[in-house]
Amino acid sequence: MRRQYRAEGLAEDDLAATPVAQFARWFRQAATEGRLFEPNAMVVATADAEGRPSSRTVLLKHFDEQGFVFYTNYDSRKARDLAANPYVSLLFPWHPMARQVIVTGVARRTGRDETAAYFRTRPHGSQLGAWASAQSSVVARADLDAAYADLAARYPEGEQVPVPPHWGGFRVAPRAVEFWQGRENRLHDRLRYVAQPDGGWQVERLAP
Repeated sequence: MRRQYRAEGLAEDDLAATPVAQFARWFRQAATEGRLFEPNAMVVATADAEGRPSSRTVLLKHFDEQGFVFYTNYDSRKARDLAANPYVSLLFPWHPMARQVIVTGVARRTGRDETAAYFRTRPHGSQLGAWASAQSSVVARADLDAAYADLAARYPEGEQVPVPPHWGGFRVAPRAVEFWQGRENRLHDRLRYVAQPDGGWQVERLAP
């Protein structure tokens, strides 16, 4: 089940000045050259107050020099974990390109204005779903469908759906970002940006 990765790799001189700028380069390539299905899909790993880990796939909705943003129910398991332990890891598994990006940092809630602005861009059905689902709780499918049907009757297509108070975003401010490029003979390139006290970034090469 092994496969040989590419001969060309990633050199320090190839990197952008900041990890977000480098991520933008790779993300653009993943969305175009890589032809990946949902290149913004990322594995979000959290741990609760006792250190017990959990992970799930979430869609990245925005990124800039301030961090990486995703949205969720604030009563979900991931949000409860982050309330107790804000340290988080994001993994972008771009396997067809033999690439990974691993972001580690601290998650903070986005402001309500930012959350509301994004909520308005969601499809009508997704807005209703944010109200219908008590995410991570035990539920019967019939009850979930009934809750959605009630909301669809209350807020028909074209009518504004209010932003749920229990729903919103998290912005992950990166403290380290690793760019992993698969290479021949398992001698992969792993270049990691590490945040410095002066606001700059130090680049380290890690052994594969």
